[in-house]
Amino acid sequence: MKLARRMERLGTESAFEVLAKAKALEKTGRQIIHMEIGEPDFDTPAHIESAAQEALSKGHTHYVAAPGIPELRTSVADFLDRTGRLVTTPDRVIITPGAKPIMFFAIMALCEEGDEVIYPDPGFPMYASITSFAGATPVPIPLRESNNFTIDPDELASLVTDRTKLLILNSPHNPCGSSLSQEQIEAIAKIAIERDLIVLSDEVYWALQYDGEHRSVLSVPGMAERTILLDGWSKTFAMTGWRLGFGVFPEKLVEPISRLVINSVSCTSAFSQHAAIAALDGPWDEVDKMKAAFAERAEIIVDGLNAIPGVSCVRPGGAFYAFPNITGLGRSSGELSDLLLNKAGVAALPGTAFGAYGEGYLRFSYANSPENIRAALAAFAELAGEVANG
Repeated sequence: MKLARRMERLGTESAFEVLAKAKALEKTGRQIIHMEIGEPDFDTPAHIESAAQEALSKGHTHYVAAPGIPELRTSVADFLDRTGRLVTTPDRVIITPGAKPIMFFAIMALCEEGDEVIYPDPGFPMYASITSFAGATPVPIPLRESNNFTIDPDELASLVTDRTKLLILNSPHNPCGSSLSQEQIEAIAKIAIERDLIVLSDEVYWALQYDGEHRSVLSVPGMAERTILLDGWSKTFAMTGWRLGFGVFPEKLVEPISRLVINSVSCTSAFSQHAAIAALDGPWDEVDKMKAAFAERAEIIVDGLNAIPGVSCVRPGGAFYAFPNITGLGRSSGELSDLLLNKAGVAALPGTAFGAYGEGYLRFSYANSPENIRAALAAFAELAGEVANG
């Protein structure tokens, strides 16, 4: 069976590949500490589960409108206003099964052969993958450790051409845990406006910001008309398995994106949308507890990594990832991640899973217990000593 050539341009997400390898090792009796997959290790708050059960009992088990039920679209708009992130209207909100469809639909609707998409590298691998699948050209903007893994606006400006159609931002950032400053946000917005760029702002980690308030390009006047906001329930509310995401689109994109929803998934699960309303309406206690726990774990893992000879780690400003520099150990990212899994029993990702500029780094998800994080650090330290000694 011969596949269409475009399938050659579609990549994958290495976290799930490493997870599968780790699970296979566990089946042989090995003990593995999972730090590869990016999902909260907390349960979905009980009031959200109750709302889903109530929706089921009321018969919310049928097709609904493709962009989402009106109650949830209104809830999202109210939530964004209430949290100071964006003033918008429900008709700009589209609900999807997970947040990935927002980036997929946006890129497919906007980009074609000859267009260029600037995306962060290291960065979420789907940015480049979907861009290539759409026939456009992915253009990486390097995130350098010397700049705290954030975009340098001057370097960004140098990459913009007449063919640049879309700029992708992600803050707080996966895999680096970095966050854009307000100064950077304003400089990036200036470039977008002057060069007439559309921006896809991936803010799925917005609630997990440790270094002050969340900062978004949408806060800059004039950006709402050219920016797609991508967010969802997975990270904020520990709802990865519920597959719930949303986008807020400029008016001209709402109908085309809704058409893509109809052609691909019809609509998002009806009863789960009622659970999503309960999540946004609160209470917020469980989210606050989760954020506090991640902040504590960030301290543990960063201090532990910096104590390992040959390893250094920048302190993350958000999300739940550590991105240590391992060049001092003299092994490539791929080699070291394989050794960590197969010899030390720690599942982590090579930095190259997030682009070529990730070489020399590993990504650890600290969405795990403090005890397991400390055990992983001890195993890594022992392995690093063995590597250093040849």
